[in-house]
Amino acid sequence: LRIAVGIATAGRREVLAKTIELLARQTCLPATLIICPARTDDVDLELLEQFPAPTRVVMGATGLTAQRNLLLSAAGDADIIVFFDDDFFAERNYLANLETLFLRYPDVVAVSGECLEDGAAGPGLSMEEGEEILHSKAKTFAGSEQPTNAYGTYGCNMSFRLDTIRRNDLLFDENLPLYGWQEDIDFSRRLARYGRMISSQKLLGVHLGIKTGRTSGVRLGYSQIANPIYLLRKGTVTWKYVRSLLWRNIAANL
Repeated sequence: LRIAVGIATAGRREVLAKTIELLARQTCLPATLIICPARTDDVDLELLEQFPAPTRVVMGATGLTAQRNLLLSAAGDADIIVFFDDDFFAERNYLANLETLFLRYPDVVAVSGECLEDGAAGPGLSMEEGEEILHSKAKTFAGSEQPTNAYGTYGCNMSFRLDTIRRNDLLFDENLPLYGWQEDIDFSRRLARYGRMISSQKLLGVHLGIKTGRTSGVRLGYSQIANPIYLLRKGTVTWKYVRSLLWRNIAANL
């Protein structure tokens, strides 16, 4: 399978450089690596030239959903697109195991992996901490060989079958209020009409959850309440799903 890796980034040049450095060590290299920066100085072009597979830089409208759509349009004739956050460190067999999953399960249209640590749930992890966790935990992690069905994908590491996306003209919703929070669930729930979504513990990585480069906490906090309501009205998610998010996010904002 031709696998395109797409990374949207903003204001995290050093972290992105480390992410690309680790991607270069994959046992199965991507057919293409596509970077969509918010600004030209967000990406080290000299580093990209050294990447052992074809690379592209695409630019246009900024904002996570808009940048993800630019990555989709730049994927060309790839079979699979993998969206990695710019602060997601993938274990070296991630893409090889991903290819195996998509070949083994032709009814699967979306896949997410397992975070050995997720800094998004706390203050975040440094690059040094992330790399140490990746090397130490990946060796001893005994994940299940069998994937499990999933309600949706997790945006820091999610993969989609591009043929299904193209045939159904799917795009990320650029109207999400202020901040592209829950854009992963919205997109994957719309894609779920056409196939199965799974989560696999054979796809390992560490999500640093770095806080720099984000919009203000006030705008994020607003979106944590507004976006689930918007998606409920849109019909993407259920009230049960939204209810659990709202109580948690109201408490977090307080």
